[in-house]
Amino acid sequence: MRAKTLILHGWGGSDTPHWQAWLAGEIAKDYGTVAFPLLDNPHFPTKNRWMQQVKTLLEEFKPDVVICHSLGCSLWLHLCEEGEIDPVKRLLLVAPPRLDLELDTIKSFFPVPIPDFLYADEAMLVTSNTDPYMSYDEALALQQELDVDMKVLEDAGHINADSGYGEWPWVKEWVLG
Repeated sequence: MRAKTLILHGWGGSDTPHWQAWLAGEIAKDYGTVAFPLLDNPHFPTKNRWMQQVKTLLEEFKPDVVICHSLGCSLWLHLCEEGEIDPVKRLLLVAPPRLDLELDTIKSFFPVPIPDFLYADEAMLVTSNTDPYMSYDEALALQQELDVDMKVLEDAGHINADSGYGEWPWVKEWVLG
């Protein structure tokens, strides 16, 4: 049986040509089960609305794998801190912003807590050494706090379409492998 995959985008969404849109298509093309919802008001999000929307998705869809990008990572950490979700088998946190980011439009998401449990049997953090929203040292500190494996991409910016991440075979292999 194939894993059910939930993909959580970041601020502004992750439509084509973003790697998350590509990944959703690749999973579906291979007859996989994927949910890639557009979260409420993605350009002007609020933490409480996104948390409620994702809790409902988790209860109804019951994913085995969750893939988060950017603000979606922050959202997942808030959900874990609250502790009202069921664990998943695998979790991928890609390009999370620093925990104390100060941007007015998304200020309800910050600061981000470090939860005691990630609600995942297996988790990995993927970051870039040139991400404008989280330095390598901040990513390393987060990785150590979360006690998860980490993959560092060289010169990959925020690991989004703007930095050349449309098709991303590695993430497909991680999800389907």
